[in-house]
Amino acid sequence: MTAHDTVRVLVADDHPIVRGGIVALLASTPGFTVVGEAADGAEVVRLALAERPDVVLMDLRMPQLTGDQATARILAKAPDVKVVVLTTYESDDSILDAIEAGASGYLLKAAPPEEIVAGIRAVLRGEVALAPSVATALVARMRTPTPTLSPRELDVLRLVAQGLSNPQIARTLVVAEATVKTHLLHVFEKLEVSDRTRAVTKAMELRLL
Repeated sequence: MTAHDTVRVLVADDHPIVRGGIVALLASTPGFTVVGEAADGAEVVRLALAERPDVVLMDLRMPQLTGDQATARILAKAPDVKVVVLTTYESDDSILDAIEAGASGYLLKAAPPEEIVAGIRAVLRGEVALAPSVATALVARMRTPTPTLSPRELDVLRLVAQGLSNPQIARTLVVAEATVKTHLLHVFEKLEVSDRTRAVTKAMELRLL
């Protein structure tokens, strides 16, 4: 794509007012044309495969399919399409899910219009576009080492996730109940939590389970 080409954009957002605002921004920006609008994840997949836009501006929270699910489906069949997430969410897990699905950018709806346009152009140049606060969050996460659980601690935590009590876990693993309690205490300490439920959810957040 050259500097004189028109950028063809598909906008996906389930909120009509928000979607309309994005469309208006792009329509008023020289060099951009909106080739379609989608209100849910299934619709954006269908339109993306039919229209083959240069860029899909993808919301994360949509009916039928989430933004990262829709992204993965689009890129599986149309790998040349660039996906830029445009969302209000900037949690670590949301960012990683979108990037793992293949998104080339992660921008926030609250960003100035010029930052959104610049992000789209950056992606078309083959760069990764990240909102400053998102980039900061990712760097911080990379600098924070993921706790390491031993194989036995993981065994215990998997059984906790299945709803087993300490005596049931002890019987399943053929160990003393006191051993199960010790393993759980180590898990709590490593994950910096104080109860079984939080231990399981934290382990899932860290992709240990």
